[in-house]
Order: sequence, then C-alpha cells, then structure tokens
Amino acid sequence: MPNWLLPENIADVLPSEARKIEELRRLILDNFRLYGYELVMPPLLEYIESLLTGAGQDLDLRTFKLVDQLSGRTMGIRADMTTQVARIDAHLLNRSSVTRLCYAGSVLQTRPSGLHATREPIQIGAEIYGHGGLEADAEIQELVLATLAIANISEVSLDLCHVGVLRALLESDDLAKKHEAQLFSLLEAKDLPALDLITRDFSPVVRQALLDLPNLYGDASVIQRARDLLPKLRGISAALDELESLVKLALNASVSIDLADLRGYHYHSGVMFSVFVPGLPNAVARGGRYDHVGEAFGRARPATGFSLDLRELARLMPLAERKNAIFAPWSQDAKLREKIYELRQAGEVVIQNLPGHESEQDEFDCNRAVVFDDGQWILNNVG
Repeated sequence: MPNWLLPENIADVLPSEARKIEELRRLILDNFRLYGYELVMPPLLEYIESLLTGAGQDLDLRTFKLVDQLSGRTMGIRADMTTQVARIDAHLLNRSSVTRLCYAGSVLQTRPSGLHATREPIQIGAEIYGHGGLEADAEIQELVLATLAIANISEVSLDLCHVGVLRALLESDDLAKKHEAQLFSLLEAKDLPALDLITRDFSPVVRQALLDLPNLYGDASVIQRARDLLPKLRGISAALDELESLVKLALNASVSIDLADLRGYHYHSGVMFSVFVPGLPNAVARGGRYDHVGEAFGRARPATGFSLDLRELARLMPLAERKNAIFAPWSQDAKLREKIYELRQAGEVVIQNLPGHESEQDEFDCNRAVVFDDGQWILNNVG
C-alpha cells in the first residue's frame, strides 16, 4: 500500500479550503463572543469514564480508545466535545450563575456520521448552563441561525422535536418501557411494519400513539394534530406547549416539526433540533437540551446547546477568492527589507521570490510588486 494513502473518510485540507475554514472559524467565534460566550479548549483525549459520561451508547461506539502508558487506564479520543464542556462547567468553573461557553476543535470518530461525512470533523458549538427556561433554547436556536448567516446561508429549515413525547408514552406503559431501545430505533427509521409488530401487546392507547408518531411531521400545524391524536398525558402536553412557543420565537427560518426525529434521544432531556440546508443530505447542525449530563460531574445544571462541523459548513460556501498580494524580489538590501516590513505591518501579504525559483501562488493574486526605481523601492501595479 502506498504510504501516502489516508484511512477512509480521512482527508487533508489543502490551502484554499483551509483558509476558508479558518476564516469562518474566527468569524463564528467572534460572533459567539458578541452574545457573551466564553471560549474553552478541552483536551483531545481523557479517561473514558469522564469522556462518555451521559453520552449514550452511540457515542461509545464512535469513540477511538487506547491505553494510557502512564496509568494503564483506558482513554478515549474525543468524538464529541459537548460532554467535555459540561464537565468544565460543572467541575472546574463551578459557577452558580448562567454560564455561556463556546468551543472549536477537531474530534475523531470511528465511523462517519452521515453520507460523505469525514471521520475528523472540526466541531464548533455553544452551550448555555444554568437556565432551564425556553429563553435559553430560543437563544441557542437564534445563535445557530446567525452562525449559518455568517456562512451566507439564508435558506434554512429548522426541524424541531421533543423527547418528552416518547418518554411520557413509555412511562404510561410498563411493557413499552421495556422495549425503549428498540422503539427508539424503529421510530427514528420510521419503520411502521416493525412498529406494528412490536407494539401488539402494548396498551391500545400507547400502541396507537406510537404508530401515529412517524406520521406526525410537517409544518407547525403538526402540533395541533398531535394534540388531537396523542393521549392527554401531562408530559405530552408540556412538550407540545414548548414546541409551540419555540415555533413562535423562531426567526429567519422555515420551521418544521418531526416527532419521530429522535437522534440523540438518550442524551437529550427536552427540545431537540436539527438544521437542514440545500446541498447537504445530512443536518448541518444539531442541538437541544441535555439537563442531566452534569449529574455525573457532581452538579446537575440545566443545559442547552448546539454544534456543527466547520469542514462541512465550509464546503457549502463558494470557493474563496484569491487574496491580493504583493510580489517582491529577494535581496539583502536593507531598504527593501524595511519596505517589506512596513507593508506587512500595514496588513499586506508580501511574497518574496526566492532565488532561482518562479513563484506559483494558487491562493494569492500578486497584483502589485515592489520594484527598484530611481534609487528607491516603490510599489507598482502589475499588468
């Protein structure tokens, strides 16, 4: 095997794409700061017990594991940064007030999360801790839409769900509760024949509700359809009320409801959302409420947030325009070096041509040049 081949779904990022990703990262983090979010940088790996706390089996299967040669304990390379940030809030910061945190960094996954997805996403996201009300959920959804606007993406579909609907149904039927994991998978796949089979011995009310869930998707009118079709359980009513409030608060997005879109069901504790944009078969961003994760770190704190893959987001953007630059010869002349220094201090890109080489710059457009004229180094337009 040629030693330059990379593993499946792992790829290098070349100059023009890398610049687009990095500039997007800076813009997004700067915008997070305008909302009051503080940047944190969790480690790339940590002990597996901490890394996977509250994250569910799905993340366990997607996490690369290795043995720490110093302690002999099993460590994991992060496949998601959310639980790490929850640990920082609960254990290290230990604040009692509302805390807004953001992050950006590479994660590594044993398998791709979707069609054409990389196994090494650059995850960027934001979380609010300490407020259990819908105001925090609304802010997070506003922030994810603002993030997509930075990437010049305006055609956005916000898909809302709520784990409270399924949990209320399962709590009302002991037999259904025993099949929770299977029901979750079948609902996510909208596998109606299998649902019909597995629910035959459930209570008639719960069985019919579970069969109705895969068809409860569409625009905001789905909420009223759900009120008409689903049993009048307190948990279901509360979940539908929250969804209705968030639909009214959502701006600059087409909002849809899908009560069977339960990805992350075991991890989340309330509203969940996915964001879809033209050109991507997978959700470009996902988020929701996960109040219980901090419990394993010693503090149960209300929490809600979102994350997305910068590399995937950058691919939706047009190719970056070549940046204007200045071409300069290589010379030991002190005056030339002083001129180049002044230009770079002013924010100009200055590329010196090394002796014996023709410079080919795919990322830069050298539309000006430093030339020696009449005893001094001056800046001239090229062409």
